[in-house]
Amino acid sequence: MVREILIWPDPVLKQKARPVAKVDEAVRVLVKDMFETMYSAEGVGLAAPQVGVLQRIIVLDTTPSQPESKPIAMINPELIALEGETTYSEGCLSIPGESEDVDRAAVVTVKFLDVEGQEQTLRCDGLLAIAVQHETDHLNGTVFVDHVSTLKRELIRKRMKRLKTSRETGVRV
Repeated sequence: MVREILIWPDPVLKQKARPVAKVDEAVRVLVKDMFETMYSAEGVGLAAPQVGVLQRIIVLDTTPSQPESKPIAMINPELIALEGETTYSEGCLSIPGESEDVDRAAVVTVKFLDVEGQEQTLRCDGLLAIAVQHETDHLNGTVFVDHVSTLKRELIRKRMKRLKTSRETGVRV
Protein backbone atom coordinates (compact mmCIF):
# COMPACT_ATOMS: atom_id res chain seq x y z
CA MET A 1 0.00 0.00 0.00
CA VAL A 2 1.36 3.41 -0.95
CA ARG A 3 1.40 5.69 2.09
CA GLU A 4 1.35 9.47 2.24
CA ILE A 5 4.81 11.05 2.53
CA LEU A 6 4.99 13.84 5.09
CA ILE A 7 6.21 17.20 3.79
CA TRP A 8 8.82 19.09 5.80
CA PRO A 9 8.53 21.00 8.15
CA ASP A 10 5.98 18.49 9.49
CA PRO A 11 6.78 18.16 13.24
CA VAL A 12 6.97 14.34 13.01
CA LEU A 13 10.09 14.72 10.85
CA LYS A 14 11.89 16.43 13.77
CA GLN A 15 11.25 13.56 16.20
CA LYS A 16 13.63 10.73 16.98
CA ALA A 17 12.37 7.29 15.92
CA ARG A 18 12.17 4.44 18.43
CA PRO A 19 14.09 1.17 17.94
CA VAL A 20 12.09 -1.79 16.66
CA ALA A 21 11.77 -4.26 19.55
CA LYS A 22 10.84 -7.27 17.42
CA VAL A 23 10.89 -7.91 13.68
CA ASP A 24 7.42 -9.35 13.13
CA GLU A 25 4.76 -9.44 10.42
CA ALA A 26 3.66 -5.85 11.15
CA VAL A 27 7.24 -4.66 10.53
CA ARG A 28 7.43 -6.66 7.29
CA VAL A 29 4.13 -5.12 6.10
CA LEU A 30 5.48 -1.65 6.89
CA VAL A 31 8.69 -2.43 4.95
CA LYS A 32 6.65 -3.61 1.95
CA ASP A 33 4.51 -0.45 2.10
CA MET A 34 7.63 1.70 2.37
CA PHE A 35 9.15 0.12 -0.75
CA GLU A 36 5.87 0.66 -2.66
CA THR A 37 5.73 4.28 -1.46
CA MET A 38 9.38 4.93 -2.35
CA TYR A 39 9.00 3.45 -5.85
CA SER A 40 5.74 5.33 -6.42
CA ALA A 41 7.53 8.60 -5.58
CA GLU A 42 10.58 7.59 -7.68
CA GLY A 43 12.96 7.80 -4.71
CA VAL A 44 16.08 5.83 -3.79
CA GLY A 45 15.45 5.80 -0.04
CA LEU A 46 12.70 6.27 2.52
CA ALA A 47 12.63 6.31 6.32
CA ALA A 48 9.62 5.25 8.40
CA PRO A 49 9.19 8.74 9.96
CA GLN A 50 8.57 10.10 6.45
CA VAL A 51 5.35 8.05 6.37
CA GLY A 52 4.46 9.06 9.93
CA VAL A 53 5.82 5.95 11.71
CA LEU A 54 8.39 6.71 14.41
CA GLN A 55 10.29 3.43 14.11
CA ARG A 56 13.93 2.95 13.11
CA ILE A 57 13.34 1.44 9.65
CA ILE A 58 14.73 2.53 6.28
CA VAL A 59 14.42 1.13 2.76
CA LEU A 60 16.89 1.79 -0.04
CA ASP A 61 17.27 0.99 -3.71
CA THR A 62 20.17 2.57 -5.58
CA THR A 63 20.23 0.04 -8.43
CA PRO A 64 19.51 2.65 -11.15
CA SER A 65 22.91 4.25 -10.45
CA GLN A 66 24.60 1.26 -8.78
CA PRO A 67 23.58 -1.87 -10.73
CA GLU A 68 25.65 -4.07 -8.42
CA SER A 69 23.49 -3.08 -5.42
CA LYS A 70 20.06 -4.47 -4.56
CA PRO A 71 16.97 -3.19 -2.76
CA ILE A 72 17.49 -3.41 0.98
CA ALA A 73 15.54 -2.79 4.16
CA MET A 74 17.43 -1.90 7.34
CA ILE A 75 15.82 -2.19 10.75
CA ASN A 76 17.54 -0.38 13.62
CA PRO A 77 20.45 0.73 11.39
CA GLU A 78 23.55 1.93 13.19
CA LEU A 79 26.50 3.57 11.45
CA ILE A 80 29.59 1.90 12.91
CA ALA A 81 32.31 3.33 10.64
CA LEU A 82 32.65 6.45 8.48
CA GLU A 83 35.49 6.90 5.98
CA GLY A 84 36.58 9.76 3.76
CA GLU A 85 34.55 12.76 2.67
CA THR A 86 32.34 13.63 -0.27
CA THR A 87 29.82 16.27 -1.23
CA TYR A 88 26.60 15.21 -2.90
CA SER A 89 23.60 17.18 -4.18
CA GLU A 90 20.80 15.63 -2.12
CA GLY A 91 17.08 15.74 -2.55
CA CYS A 92 14.36 14.27 -0.36
CA LEU A 93 10.87 12.85 -0.89
CA SER A 94 9.72 15.00 2.06
CA ILE A 95 11.17 18.13 0.44
CA PRO A 96 10.08 17.68 -3.20
CA GLY A 97 11.72 19.73 -5.93
CA GLU A 98 14.62 20.86 -3.76
CA SER A 99 18.27 19.80 -3.68
CA GLU A 100 21.38 21.12 -1.99
CA ASP A 101 25.00 20.05 -1.60
CA VAL A 102 25.60 18.14 1.63
CA ASP A 103 28.96 16.97 3.00
CA ARG A 104 28.95 13.30 3.98
CA ALA A 105 31.31 10.40 4.59
CA ALA A 106 32.30 8.73 1.30
CA VAL A 107 32.10 5.19 2.72
CA VAL A 108 30.03 3.92 5.65
CA THR A 109 29.67 0.62 7.42
CA VAL A 110 26.22 0.00 8.82
CA LYS A 111 24.95 -2.68 11.21
CA PHE A 112 21.22 -3.50 11.07
CA LEU A 113 18.58 -6.20 11.26
CA ASP A 114 17.11 -7.58 8.03
CA VAL A 115 13.39 -8.38 7.57
CA GLU A 116 13.99 -11.81 9.10
CA GLY A 117 15.46 -10.23 12.24
CA GLN A 118 19.00 -11.36 11.43
CA GLU A 119 21.88 -9.00 12.20
CA GLN A 120 23.78 -7.84 9.11
CA THR A 121 26.76 -5.59 8.46
CA LEU A 122 27.21 -3.83 5.13
CA ARG A 123 29.97 -1.57 3.80
CA CYS A 124 28.47 1.04 1.46
CA ASP A 125 29.99 3.50 -0.99
CA GLY A 126 28.73 5.85 -3.69
CA LEU A 127 25.04 6.72 -3.68
CA LEU A 128 24.25 3.90 -1.25
CA ALA A 129 26.59 5.44 1.37
CA ILE A 130 24.92 8.83 0.87
CA ALA A 131 21.42 7.31 1.07
CA VAL A 132 22.18 5.34 4.24
CA GLN A 133 23.42 8.51 5.96
CA HIS A 134 20.49 10.58 4.65
CA GLU A 135 17.86 8.05 5.78
CA THR A 136 19.59 7.44 9.12
CA ASP A 137 19.44 11.20 9.68
CA HIS A 138 15.64 10.96 9.30
CA LEU A 139 15.56 8.42 12.14
CA ASN A 140 17.27 11.02 14.34
CA GLY A 141 14.90 13.86 13.42
CA THR A 142 17.29 15.48 10.93
CA VAL A 143 16.57 16.38 7.30
CA PHE A 144 19.16 17.30 4.69
CA VAL A 145 18.32 21.02 4.89
CA ASP A 146 19.56 20.95 8.49
CA HIS A 147 23.03 20.64 6.87
CA VAL A 148 22.72 23.85 4.78
CA SER A 149 22.82 27.55 5.65
CA THR A 150 20.00 29.12 7.66
CA LEU A 151 19.08 31.37 4.72
CA LYS A 152 18.74 28.45 2.27
CA ARG A 153 16.82 26.43 4.85
CA GLU A 154 14.33 29.28 5.47
CA LEU A 155 13.76 29.83 1.73
CA ILE A 156 13.08 26.09 1.30
CA ARG A 157 10.80 26.09 4.38
CA LYS A 158 8.68 28.87 2.81
CA ARG A 159 8.41 26.95 -0.48
CA MET A 160 7.42 23.75 1.35
CA LYS A 161 4.74 25.58 3.36
CA ARG A 162 3.30 26.96 0.10
CA LEU A 163 3.41 23.46 -1.44
CA LYS A 164 1.66 21.97 1.60
CA THR A 165 -1.03 24.65 1.50
CA SER A 166 -1.65 24.15 -2.21
CA ARG A 167 -1.89 20.36 -1.74
CA GLU A 168 -4.33 20.74 1.16
CA THR A 169 -6.55 23.34 -0.51
CA GLY A 170 -6.11 22.39 -4.14
CA VAL A 171 -5.31 26.06 -4.82
CA ARG A 172 -1.93 27.03 -6.18
CA VAL A 173 -0.25 29.65 -3.96
